[in-house]
Amino acid sequence: MRKIVFLTALIFTGFTLFAQTNDEQTLKQIYKSSLTNSKCYSWLDYLSNSIGSRLSGSENAQKAVQYTKAQLETLGFDRVFLQDVMVPKWVRGVKESAYILDNKIKINIPVCALGGSIATPKNGITAEVIEVNGIKELEALGEKLKGKIVFFNRPMDPENIEAFNSYSGCVDQRYNGAKEASKYGALATIVRSMNLRLDDFPHTGAQSYGDIPKSQYIPAAAFSTNAAELLSKTLKVNPHLKFYLKQSCQQMEDVLSYNVIGEIKGTEHPENIMVVGGHLDSWDLADGSQDDGAGVVQSMEVMNIFKNIGYKPKNTLRVVLFMNEENGGRGGKKYEELAKTNNETHIFALESDSGGFSPRGFDFESDDVNFNKILTWKNLFEPYLIHSFVKGHSGSDIEPLTSKSIVKAGLKPDSQRYFDYHHAANDKFDAINKRELELGAATMAALMYLIDKN
Repeated sequence: MRKIVFLTALIFTGFTLFAQTNDEQTLKQIYKSSLTNSKCYSWLDYLSNSIGSRLSGSENAQKAVQYTKAQLETLGFDRVFLQDVMVPKWVRGVKESAYILDNKIKINIPVCALGGSIATPKNGITAEVIEVNGIKELEALGEKLKGKIVFFNRPMDPENIEAFNSYSGCVDQRYNGAKEASKYGALATIVRSMNLRLDDFPHTGAQSYGDIPKSQYIPAAAFSTNAAELLSKTLKVNPHLKFYLKQSCQQMEDVLSYNVIGEIKGTEHPENIMVVGGHLDSWDLADGSQDDGAGVVQSMEVMNIFKNIGYKPKNTLRVVLFMNEENGGRGGKKYEELAKTNNETHIFALESDSGGFSPRGFDFESDDVNFNKILTWKNLFEPYLIHSFVKGHSGSDIEPLTSKSIVKAGLKPDSQRYFDYHHAANDKFDAINKRELELGAATMAALMYLIDKN
């Protein structure tokens, strides 16, 4: 009996080692393909430099839809199609202007309207400024805010190694600041850009008025970290200085746009769907190469890698390029709505929306059984310096997916430089490192392969 047990264990061990060896070889093929025969960098070059910024509802967003659809059609999918999505159309208008007026000395500062904000009056707003360290301080100030411009100056916490934790810790003042300040009669809000670096780039981003009446909407803008430092220091010397803000943004009627989808049917379980994707829209200050052009082309590259190495997925694979992540999330919501309508079963979803920097691992949303299984593959990634497999938020576009027992993952690149570019005018193609972009694509393809195979 002991011999039988021993032989069974030996056979099982040998099978496991054989499977691991095969997986190691496949991962080598995947990384080789991405580093020597990829298309993602040239795709991003065109998306960024020939099309440019892709704010939802814009002409460039539509150009990006048509371009990526055409590229997907070259990759051997069984079908490539567009999924209708109604999206908000917000227009920035004439370039914003702002300055500090300190004892008749005018100091111009870099500023940009926040997405979804209303315009100032035609001649702008000039008022005294009250500096706060976050939304919680507003209630204590109460009536003192009436007729003032509220300056939110809580910086990203430099102590966090994971920069996204620092972003999460202060982004509420950008998103909800205007809504909350308007309740106390403030005329406008300005917020310190969500950036760990001191520079002269204002960072835009979505803001919301929630359910307050339109009559209570006030303009909301962001300015650079250097400008925030300057204003804070100047206020300490002269608390009654004035601040001038002018912007002409406008919210238009919703317009039709699209998710772009490429699908290849699974060879064994076509009823099970695996998704890999990023969001096609970007903010309008730059071409959005990091956020999220990188994620778009990396997702497309997954299919190109499988084509190059001759791998045919057992489950149905979809590359989904979502529209409107930045200021509404409607692409992800529409995808899930139609998935439910069509009774689709999604077993896995992977998103890349954290920049094109060197990959470090993944954040997973999973039950313990699946997560523990995934952890057994960690050693396969260690030769590529991929070491972080943790539970955490996977991605905004795949967040709505609710199929039973679905596993979700978000590519986790090095986060230290991401917020230097996030939502700012320097988020351009020249900030992309070709090799880092390709390593990220390979890492995504490797995880997709392992999920599909197992």
